[in-house]
Amino acid sequence: MNDQIQPEGEGSAQHAEHDHGALGDAEYAAFMELAAEEGFDIEDVEGAIEAAGHGPLPVLAVVGRPNVGKSTLVNRIIGRREAVVEDKPGVTRDRVTYEAEWAGRRFKVVDTGGWEQDVLGIDASVAAQAEYAIEAADAVVFVVDATVGATDTDEAVVRLLRKAGKPVVLCANKVDGPSAEADAAMLWSLGLGEPHPVSALHGRGTGDMLDAVLEALPEAPEQSFGTAIGGPRRIALIGRPNVGKSSLLNKVANEERVVVNELAGTTRDPVDELIELGGVTWKFVDTAGIRKRVHLQQGADYYASLRTAAAVEKAEVAVILIDASESISVQDQRIVTMAVEAGRAVVLAYNKWDTLDEERRYYLEREIETELAQVAWAPRVNVSARTGRHMEKLVPAIETALDGWETRVPTGRLNAFLGELIAAHPHPVRGGKQPRILFGTQAGTKPPRFVLFASGFIEHGYRRFVERRLREEFGFEGTPIHISVRVREKRGQKTQSKKK
Repeated sequence: MNDQIQPEGEGSAQHAEHDHGALGDAEYAAFMELAAEEGFDIEDVEGAIEAAGHGPLPVLAVVGRPNVGKSTLVNRIIGRREAVVEDKPGVTRDRVTYEAEWAGRRFKVVDTGGWEQDVLGIDASVAAQAEYAIEAADAVVFVVDATVGATDTDEAVVRLLRKAGKPVVLCANKVDGPSAEADAAMLWSLGLGEPHPVSALHGRGTGDMLDAVLEALPEAPEQSFGTAIGGPRRIALIGRPNVGKSSLLNKVANEERVVVNELAGTTRDPVDELIELGGVTWKFVDTAGIRKRVHLQQGADYYASLRTAAAVEKAEVAVILIDASESISVQDQRIVTMAVEAGRAVVLAYNKWDTLDEERRYYLEREIETELAQVAWAPRVNVSARTGRHMEKLVPAIETALDGWETRVPTGRLNAFLGELIAAHPHPVRGGKQPRILFGTQAGTKPPRFVLFASGFIEHGYRRFVERRLREEFGFEGTPIHISVRVREKRGQKTQSKKK
């Protein structure tokens, strides 16, 4: 996970004055002195550390019935056309969670648009989407088509929102001009407070609505990631449908705690179970209960991805179950990517290991090398939820991943390592120039987040090389690593930008 960060304008570090990320005061002061000596703008450096040092981001869910413009609004919020806006039922997306920023604050957006399941009926499908998304959210944007007004389905979603007790911002969409604002005012009747008239398609009113969103969102989510005294660590069991998640939960609990429902897309509250393993109490978030049926296959996949996103946002560690008896699928890879992009510690559990013969084991190892190379750093356990094989290895793997997730390298040690690495393996010369990593710091943990300061653009391949060597030197087993690169402005450019 890597970002190239180009220098930002003044004001980008307005919250950075008291936010040193993971750096202590003395370490921060020494680091800023080093940055000044290398010619970096202090505000740029502060902004980079604040951006990389943030804790888990608050989560905003966008809910509403089909065809009200949810995905268009999500694209408007995140500032790029990424969420699928086709209203045809059966559109399955790889991702349902995106990162966004407004007025200097970052947050995650969970999109629930684009799927209508005719077999269950529109009310049931909207309720299922809303429940899964609200479960993960710190606040909700409820989108209503102002030109149509409040429908029975909208009223059903309002009841869900009241039951959940999360802060709600009411978005009256498709208000393309002043003449339509009277339609938006009619939505006061929903009892959710002021309707914000918006045109997601044209951008009208979205700024005012996002200001209201920032007021509703907490600075940081309530989830404390187990840091509270006596708080159990949270484990999400994720994987594609029918891979054995509920069976595994029942096995580690030594009792039948979870009933696996065979109806795809059924609305169910996620099951959180306190289970003692290895003398420690853990909170397992089960995401099972949705199995594929041929005529509902795409819908089941979509609901499963929503449910997985909700569970991952609540968890610290994602235990990803993969059916070892079948070829590693695109869906398996999507789920792995979802956990990595969410910045969670990762454990790979290959289930149904007891059913494998020698030939299948050989081909599985080849598939792991090629299809899951991006998570070669994740601890692996070969288990059987049916027989209980190797269940005792699950807790050590989870603990290893948590240790890596929380590891922090002191700035002095990191820079000594970077100096040796760059001297032995300098960045390739490109266009007659050789950019150098000048220094860096680890600005955060959970997952480890590094900011590197460089004299020029650092190529993606070289950043991957740095990440690989960081893992070799410091471990970081079981955790994604996020590396941001801040490029030093030339002094002439800096003067010109300040004049502007």
